[in-house]
Amino acid sequence: MSLIVLAAGLLLAGCGKGNGSGNAASDDSSKSSEAVKITAVGSTALQPLVDAAQESFTQENANYQISVQGGGSGTGLSQVATGAVTIGNSDVFAEEKDGVPADELVDHKVAVVGMAPVVNKEAGVKELTKAQLIAIFTGKTTNWQDVGGKDQKIAVINRASGSGTRATFEKWALDGAEAIQSQEQDSSGTVKKIVAETPGAISYLALSYLDDSLQALTVDGVAPTAEKIATNDWKIWSYEHMYTKGEPDAATKKFLDYMLEADVQQGVVKDLGYLPITDMKVERSATGEVKDL
Repeated sequence: MSLIVLAAGLLLAGCGKGNGSGNAASDDSSKSSEAVKITAVGSTALQPLVDAAQESFTQENANYQISVQGGGSGTGLSQVATGAVTIGNSDVFAEEKDGVPADELVDHKVAVVGMAPVVNKEAGVKELTKAQLIAIFTGKTTNWQDVGGKDQKIAVINRASGSGTRATFEKWALDGAEAIQSQEQDSSGTVKKIVAETPGAISYLALSYLDDSLQALTVDGVAPTAEKIATNDWKIWSYEHMYTKGEPDAATKKFLDYMLEADVQQGVVKDLGYLPITDMKVERSATGEVKDL
């Protein structure tokens, strides 16, 4: 009888150990339900994509609270560098921004954004040469009739100096020329509204903001399409970067990895007018060097 009791005791003890390890596994898995807060700040060109992605992500991961805010690429980069936010969204490489410690940041490219010059539909212009575009934004051409449009004064609407969209546009559309001093707006949504409602207005927007309320311009006979961007025939584009200060922790990495999943890249990325990273036929470095993939 003693041997039977002893054996039973050992069996129960073994079961107890099994339950203990099971609880430990349960404890580990429960960590995934701990509250996670992520703040992503910066590029308004990237904002619609990150916002849409976080909505579907948080539906699957209810413990995450992800706040997506604009403010411009410069703001995103400077705030993530100081640790004020989790992720800094940017249309430009950190190396391109003065005062940003790029070596302390880790780049996570999540998409490509094409940009196009846009005009009020009443301007009477659908295409320009690059030389004409530069002349308009540098103030040398001031009336639409000088480039084949209506007799209407040109109103240049600029992005703020910290805007990655502006930096990309000046670098690739204006060949590095600086646009004239004019009305500046921080938000792509505001720019879209102003151009749509202001006779003679011209500005530039990410393709994700284009719709029938505006006229996107063809430049040197090339239209701003995904196919032309993928081959670099349309050169006004940039990567959409989500920077972290150092390597991201596991919780943040889970969201960043989600941004690269096929369902996101081939789904919401395309739906919102961005290009999936995997669709690009070329790669462009921070210094502008382009090579085929």
